[in-house]
Amino acid sequence: MSIRHGLLALLEQGPRYGSQLRTEFESRTGATWPLNVGQVYTTLSRLERDGMVVQDGEDDAGHALYVITDEGRGELRNWYGAPVDRTSPARDELAIKLAMAVGAPGVDIRAVIQAQRHHTVKAMQDYTRLKAQALTAAPANRDEVAWLLVLEQLIFQAEAEARWLDHCESRLVRLAEAALTEPAPAPARSSRPKLRH
Repeated sequence: MSIRHGLLALLEQGPRYGSQLRTEFESRTGATWPLNVGQVYTTLSRLERDGMVVQDGEDDAGHALYVITDEGRGELRNWYGAPVDRTSPARDELAIKLAMAVGAPGVDIRAVIQAQRHHTVKAMQDYTRLKAQALTAAPANRDEVAWLLVLEQLIFQAEAEARWLDHCESRLVRLAEAALTEPAPAPARSSRPKLRH
């Protein structure tokens, strides 16, 4: 998650101070990825170091205000214009867990998958309920529209995960059972295709 670019996007709308940025970021995203003020000020310090923002005065309550620079606006335009890189995926705990569970002694992979499916379906139901609540009235402002988009992304992600778990159950269980009847594996091959990093 790019806190850096999220803060630049908020600062493009005008000067803000740290806790104000945190509140607006969480309002846009429905607090799906909560920030603490320390993270915000650490990121602001790095942005300031990199010439993307500068401090520019204080508000009436004495909060130091940050403003975006031309360099920061350029960085933001580049971020909006470039696709999110999916060729270097972040570590996914579930994928790692299932990969480790395949053939692991004493691990019932069906139970692992079933427990995750139960959790994923529950999360999907919760997100769907939140979406229905959000749609009881038309979104009144851009924060509500932004939250709806985040919520729908979470629903789609949960749906995809549920489908993937179905796929895993059929494939991994079959492979794990086959591994129990096969002779010891040969040394690892080096011809396996790799993701580009």
